[in-house]
Amino acid sequence: MGGGHSHPLYRDGDSRVHRLPAEVKIVCLAAFVLAVVATPRELFWPFAVYALIILAVWRAARIPLRWMLPRMLIEAPFVVLALLLPFSEGGERVTVAGMQLSVAGLYAAWGIVVKGTLGVAASLTVAATTTARELPVALSRLRVPALVVSVLTLMIRYIDVLTAEARRMRMARISRGDSPTMLHQVGATARSVGSLFLRSYERGERVYLAMLSRGFDGHVPNLAVGAGGVATATPRQWAVALLPAAAAVTVAASAWATL
Repeated sequence: MGGGHSHPLYRDGDSRVHRLPAEVKIVCLAAFVLAVVATPRELFWPFAVYALIILAVWRAARIPLRWMLPRMLIEAPFVVLALLLPFSEGGERVTVAGMQLSVAGLYAAWGIVVKGTLGVAASLTVAATTTARELPVALSRLRVPALVVSVLTLMIRYIDVLTAEARRMRMARISRGDSPTMLHQVGATARSVGSLFLRSYERGERVYLAMLSRGFDGHVPNLAVGAGGVATATPRQWAVALLPAAAAVTVAASAWATL
């Protein structure tokens, strides 16, 4: 599955977080994100506590800030859009640095930025400590529909293949004098995208026919059975892994109680 069963966001390590079964990390992530989303945006202290929880997990996973922070820039477009809300929302307004800003827009922008940042940080934490091979097995153990698991498995398996194909097409264009940074090459780039889509579709058909010739009947086997050495989570592992999520749920409940 793409050389070592890893993905670009995975950070190789042997910490306690890395060794946890993926299903407990997925459940912990879902509970943590729901707690963050449910927290009233009018309060500020709960989000500071959430950040401390994430930092504690990073420390346990031995993930340095200099490795994680650049990867969090993926949310930059959403931050830019959120910054426009104080100017576009109506209602009560307040003067900040000589500008009239909407109070409701400021709260909305704050909520989007802080909740989105915490969600991205938590998701990247799971991605950095979980290999691609573990995800389908974990979803099977969590009783996710087999069709969804099969789609995810094939996507993980062939995303590296399609990436390599796109890299070869780009190299072929450059070797023929193409300059991807030049504006007049936009048409060639668009045609390359269309060609990659057609090649991906054709490759998918060939893979499906090969699967049928090997006895595939549309039903995906239970990946949780015979998972090749991926151990199931013990009760102790569940208890330890859900501590950050339990702390986040407690903070969210306390926030609503003090609102």
